[in-house]
Amino acid sequence: MRIAYLECFSGISGDMFLGALVDAGVPARLLEETVAALGVGAKLEISRVVRSGISATKVDVWVDGEKDMPREEYWAKQTAEHPHSHTHPHSHTHSHEHAHSHGKDAAAAPHELEHAHSHRGLTEIRQMISAAPISESAKNTAVRIFEALGAAEAKIHSVPVESIHFHEVGAADAIVDIVCAAVGVEALGVDELVCSRLNVGGGTVKCAHGTFPVPAPATVELLHGVPVYSSGLEAELVTPTGAAIARTLATCFSAFPEMKIEKSAYGAGSRDFPGHPNVLRLVIGEALPALTAKTKSETISVLEANLDDLNPQVFGYVMDRLLEEGALDVFGMPVQMKKSRPGALLTVLCKSEDAEKLAQLIFSETTTLGVRRRDESRQTLARRWESVRTEWGEVRIKIASMNGTVTNYAPEYEDCRRIAAEHHVPLKTVMQEASRAYSRDKKH
Repeated sequence: MRIAYLECFSGISGDMFLGALVDAGVPARLLEETVAALGVGAKLEISRVVRSGISATKVDVWVDGEKDMPREEYWAKQTAEHPHSHTHPHSHTHSHEHAHSHGKDAAAAPHELEHAHSHRGLTEIRQMISAAPISESAKNTAVRIFEALGAAEAKIHSVPVESIHFHEVGAADAIVDIVCAAVGVEALGVDELVCSRLNVGGGTVKCAHGTFPVPAPATVELLHGVPVYSSGLEAELVTPTGAAIARTLATCFSAFPEMKIEKSAYGAGSRDFPGHPNVLRLVIGEALPALTAKTKSETISVLEANLDDLNPQVFGYVMDRLLEEGALDVFGMPVQMKKSRPGALLTVLCKSEDAEKLAQLIFSETTTLGVRRRDESRQTLARRWESVRTEWGEVRIKIASMNGTVTNYAPEYEDCRRIAAEHHVPLKTVMQEASRAYSRDKKH
């Protein structure tokens, strides 16, 4: 099994990740053509730089003639150009964490300037990604990364995720970073991406709503459950976009895996710190049997509630709501309760950090008076997505593997259901054709 290890000893940002991909052999032309096709007025500038003696690839994003820059440099420029501008609390639900940064994550311009630009919402961004000339799996990855960013901002500002809007320039930067990350990691051709713990940096950072400690609020929200540390360097090393990329693409966070190294690559950050190489290292190789024989272990929470007076129609609604809010799995079982009353046992599997939120949802949406919770350890196989083409369109295939060998694969139900409805084809026919297409592709 071919794996990639992402070493974030100097954090991670979108541009650092793109630089590492290009340095690892992903064609620069592929990313440049992807950016041009997005039509957001952006272009890439790719160069070689040295960071504390390490040669690395630097990728800069230019949007309408403006180059991305570290957050503090952006604010220094804004202060110099608009010395009388100021920020103050307001009710707008714009996301300002992703514009003009070391990775396109700095805060947007001061309050009186922000209305001079248009904003892009998540719905528009999803549509833009959906229309992009990239594979379905890359589209799915890009959307998941952007939705992670949106969810983090929504929680911080206590607004619905669909209310989050990205500043025009920041959205263009982030779209370029995220879509190119999705396309590039697919072109990298690895079965699994493992990530180190993240060096988040230190000090403070200026945002649209004030000065905050590093890591910034959106970054903290994105890194729930991820191992982090600070080397003491007074700088923002992990940006929200970088955190979303690592969180979405990494199958796990661990120390250097057992592998035969084939190549190493370096993506450079914008700043050059004395005595500290501001680079992101990407190491690619073949996993050793000792690693591939292992399954991933993690701790999850199990929530349970007995229901004997709930409308069955509501039960189905509750299951859907729990899945929408992040539950890993939800199922019900018929049970015989006290006084011989028939009922149902509702069971929810979820990440530990989501347990409280989902328990509150169960209380608000059902008639139960109590929810049981326990933490359990589970092991999972390595899994990844690939897309196959059928006569009706592309279908994602979920693939599970152990010891480097595929143990199971299945077509994505939602893709097959959509195709069946759009083309008036039996669902089972679409699923069978997708499975045959995957099997046929593997033979070739």
